[in-house]
Amino acid sequence: MAGTSSGVGKTTVATGLMAALRARGIRVAAAKVGPDFIDPGYHALATGRPGRNLDPWMCGEAVIPALAARAAAGARLLIIEGVMGLFDGAGSTPMASTAHVATLLQAPVLLVVDASAMSASVAAVVHGFSTFDPQVAIAGVVLNRVGSDRHEALLRAALAPLGIPVVGALRRDDGFGWRDRHLGLIPVIERPRQVEASLDRLAIAIGAQMDLALVQRLAAAAPSIEAPDTPTAPPGGRCRLGVAAGPAFSFGYADNLELVASAGAELIAFDPLRDAALPPHIDGLIAGGGFPEVFAPTLADNRPLLADTRRQVANGLVTWAECGGLLWLAAQLDGHRLCGAIDARGQMSDQLTLGYRTATFRTATPFGPAGTVVRGHEFHYSSLDPPGDALSFQGLNGSSAARGGWASPTLLASYLHLHLAGTPKLATELVRRASARSAR
Repeated sequence: MAGTSSGVGKTTVATGLMAALRARGIRVAAAKVGPDFIDPGYHALATGRPGRNLDPWMCGEAVIPALAARAAAGARLLIIEGVMGLFDGAGSTPMASTAHVATLLQAPVLLVVDASAMSASVAAVVHGFSTFDPQVAIAGVVLNRVGSDRHEALLRAALAPLGIPVVGALRRDDGFGWRDRHLGLIPVIERPRQVEASLDRLAIAIGAQMDLALVQRLAAAAPSIEAPDTPTAPPGGRCRLGVAAGPAFSFGYADNLELVASAGAELIAFDPLRDAALPPHIDGLIAGGGFPEVFAPTLADNRPLLADTRRQVANGLVTWAECGGLLWLAAQLDGHRLCGAIDARGQMSDQLTLGYRTATFRTATPFGPAGTVVRGHEFHYSSLDPPGDALSFQGLNGSSAARGGWASPTLLASYLHLHLAGTPKLATELVRRASARSAR
């Protein structure tokens, strides 16, 4: 696992390590701690395999070993990128932190340290991280943003008494500073060729500045753990579901689509930027997240698709829309006319809404009756007017419940991102609802 003491460059290091090992013929798999959608896209490009997420808060602790086993299937090495700092979890707790997942998997941790402004102090930092929680095994250190050969020598000398190996010393290089948006990297799908070229250069640098053989030995020394069966969704029937894809709708968990498929759905991707109509003969629609504000003018120009979607949703097309999908279904976003399947208007702002949520359905949805409780995550800079009142939300610290989202027995559209691996029966219920429409 790749943890961090500073948050600086962790994704760059983890993704570059994946690419460097793959370039040497090693079958590498990847996973990301937490709810993030964008980093797994970089992992997928680096490994040639689907990106995965391991989130104990949304899915529950018990299922994390099985999800890690699914991620690692057929690979020689699983690299898990951490989230935030090593011990930073949900709210003020260690729940869903990198350390928490490392403990659940008994996985060794490579601690990525921003060493740009320290020399001997690096020993205090690493000593503190390595002793803070005896259950977390710091197996090696990656020195990041090192200034020179002399700087590296000072850092290595300071760390030598700790007995924790230095796995690599990465030179400061602004050329590896990928452009970002809203606290995260720009999705790979928006600039695939540019990201691939940068990743090739990064793999070469990582290969030269990290001991890849040592990384493999440290990983091989990890104890074996018993993983329960991978979560599957019981069959709910047979149906066809259109899945919004392409640059505007790139946020989605691979496990979600696999669970919906295992419940009996045939998934047909379409691109709302280009396609003039929904896929033919579908019984349901999935529109996940992304950055619709970036593509709002083009989405708005695709009037035939907007009209087709508005008509079919109004006629009972079973629909699951999250965040960006919610905005696409709205009447407009920042003045751009969109689907109008939901009588609300979206507006971008500088205000970030972020965090885990427990949500209770106040009305029936395709996932279940009123009273159904789910866990999810919000991350958005937009608001909807009116916000809807189909779900009742509660934050981590028992904060007073807010309301939001739009729902009916055939529609769930909200800002909440769900990971179905913790409750596979939700996928079954979605397919059951869509299959009932198919049978009419």
